[in-house]
Amino acid sequence: MRRWDGEVEQYLRQCEGRGLEAATVVGRQRELERWGSWLKRRRPKVTLENVGWDLIQRYLEGRTAFRAKATVRGVMSHLRSFGEHLTREGFWKQNPLRWMQGPKVDIRSQLPRRIGREDMRKLWTTAAEERGAFQKHLWLALLSCLYGTGMRRGELERLNVECWDRDKGLLRIDGKKTGQERLQPVNESVALCLEAYLPQRQNMLEKRGRTQEKAFFVTRLGKRYAGHKVGLGVRKLAAKAGIERVTLHQFRHTCASDLLESGVGLAQVQEVLGHSSISSTVRYTHVSDPERRKAIARHPITAMLKGGCDGE
Repeated sequence: MRRWDGEVEQYLRQCEGRGLEAATVVGRQRELERWGSWLKRRRPKVTLENVGWDLIQRYLEGRTAFRAKATVRGVMSHLRSFGEHLTREGFWKQNPLRWMQGPKVDIRSQLPRRIGREDMRKLWTTAAEERGAFQKHLWLALLSCLYGTGMRRGELERLNVECWDRDKGLLRIDGKKTGQERLQPVNESVALCLEAYLPQRQNMLEKRGRTQEKAFFVTRLGKRYAGHKVGLGVRKLAAKAGIERVTLHQFRHTCASDLLESGVGLAQVQEVLGHSSISSTVRYTHVSDPERRKAIARHPITAMLKGGCDGE
């Protein structure tokens, strides 16, 4: 197993080169280190080339015992991806994990809870009541980006001032997770929040002597606002508003659900969210699917039974 660490390192570099987010790469690294430690403890010793389906199955049985289906699926996905790497590099003639079926998981069951209209209103009201012009406009701009564009936490964190085209009303989102940059149109309300925030941002940076800072969203110290800090800030806003805990990803979920409910098509919602596959967008239709409701409303049974339930 001498080559194991080197192959893992090479594989992770390739993952980074494909533009995968740091958190995704770290997750794969931890899983492969765990698998590697398990293999290195086997007796008699195992060579990288001789890792077969029997060893893989034994590892998976211990690794996934009493784990949730989603966890099992994630573990197998990481191992399968690394197996493809070993196959390309010639260590394995074929990847045994390619034919190992993981548990079926309804991805819709993993969706975060939607933020209700009343709770959303309370969040905005609380943000507008923040003390200090900078804090107030900062949080109104943050909320408008989260809910108005459905961007991911990492995309929000990496947003720079140069990404905002005020003349065209477009935000350039890097799409690092999918490797596909996208230009996101924003509506007038979001644009107004962004424009109201920018002068406050400039004043804060001048006060801190950090006028060269490129980050769009900055703290009161004039530094880039980290994604996890934004999450903590949203939780504090929710607590002040007297509502249950709110996460950043709930804004993305709510954005998608509300767009579908208002009649926007799946393809358009896919573009807004930056999904590489429309199957990821379809998850949200269990919450809001106006087209399906319209179709059911046109069902012939409506005419057949019209008035019948009224006893006529």
